[in-house]
Amino acid sequence: MHTLITTFFLGIENYMLPCFTKKLWGFDCPGCGIQRAIIFLLKGEFSAAFEMYPAIYPMLFLFGFLIISKYYTIKQANRITNVLMISTVAFILINYILKFI
Repeated sequence: MHTLITTFFLGIENYMLPCFTKKLWGFDCPGCGIQRAIIFLLKGEFSAAFEMYPAIYPMLFLFGFLIISKYYTIKQANRITNVLMISTVAFILINYILKFI
C-alpha cells in the first residue's frame, strides 16, 4: 500500500497544470508555484515548499482551521478566520510583489 501511495504522489508531477497567465502574457500569476509547493510538502521537503510558495503555510492553517471550525464550536471563530484570511492574502501579495523586484 505504501508503495502505491508513493508512486501516486511521485507520478503526480507529470500532471501539473500549466500557468495560463504565464503562457498568455509571459509573467507569473499570484498562484504560480503552489502546485510545486504542495508536491514538496507531500515529499516532506518543508523548507523547499516555503521557498517555492511562502503562502503555503498560512493557507494550510486557514484551510485547517476552516475544517476544524466546521465540526467544532470555537469561540471567536470569525475573528480567527478573518486574521488567517488577511495573513494568507498578505503573504500571497508580498510574495507576488517580491517576484517582480
